[in-house]
Amino acid sequence: MRSPALRIALCLFAAAGLAASAAAQVAVPKTIRIVVPFSAGGSNDVIARAIAVPLARRLDATVIVENKAGAAGVLGSDYVAKSPRDGSVLLVTSSSFLTAAATQKQLPYDPIAGFAPVAMIGKGPMLLVVPATTSWKTPADLIEAARAKPGVLNYGTAGVGSIAHLTSEMLDDAAKIKMIHVPYKGAANAVVDLAGGQIQAMISNYSTVAPLLKGGKLRALAVTSAAAHPAFPELPPLSVAAPGFAATIWVGVFAPAGTPAAIVDRLNQEINVIAASPELTPLLEPDGTLPEAISAATFASRIKDELGQWKQIAADHKIVAE
Repeated sequence: MRSPALRIALCLFAAAGLAASAAAQVAVPKTIRIVVPFSAGGSNDVIARAIAVPLARRLDATVIVENKAGAAGVLGSDYVAKSPRDGSVLLVTSSSFLTAAATQKQLPYDPIAGFAPVAMIGKGPMLLVVPATTSWKTPADLIEAARAKPGVLNYGTAGVGSIAHLTSEMLDDAAKIKMIHVPYKGAANAVVDLAGGQIQAMISNYSTVAPLLKGGKLRALAVTSAAAHPAFPELPPLSVAAPGFAATIWVGVFAPAGTPAAIVDRLNQEINVIAASPELTPLLEPDGTLPEAISAATFASRIKDELGQWKQIAADHKIVAE
């Protein structure tokens, strides 16, 4: 005779299977446009095009990727926010979606109320890097040098209000140091000056600094994730020298607010499967991005919490994007 606990477990398992089956049967539009709010060729664009093919196959639909670049991602995001609420138009974007919202004076949309978070494709750490010519070998070395000379060491970023800018200010707060921000027009320009010693530190995704790391011009000291990361096993987390510090970057999918929950859930399940598939792994792994199979509701909760965090940092440091 089955125990009550076993009967309950079997019922729950069956219910979960029925829910998944029901979600899989939900009708979605026959043509879906994925909007990337940045130029073609960037990481978000590459990932969007990579998920489009298997998503079309799994949904038996036509999936088209469109680039609508401008205003640091705002133009494309606004387009999606004002699109039909039926799952026919989706947004693929990254953490910059929230840092733009935290630092820009006015947006034509509400980053929370204007969107229905669908799925987080993946997330990963950034790296703290310094010129290879320095004597710093650990994050503690850099922090001690910055603490000894407040307001002397410089760090570079892709611009005011960028994810690297806010993360670097977060590091200043956690480590109780003060480094000077040097904004550039793009991360590539900052990396060149970092290798040349014009600036002393930079927080960046791996792909941006990889060529100069491999060429011996730069040295990575730490990852920004809360714990050591399997993609960079030789690097400690920055939190070993700056207690409480943690920051990751993500790529995710959004629909316009008001999109039926059943469609959002269907898309969530399909994208979660695709993100963990061999088709996506080669694109995500180079930056240490790992699939993050979470529900749409969990993704929405994280988005809300993270936006609050970035807004607080922007307010504390009076950061307003140009």
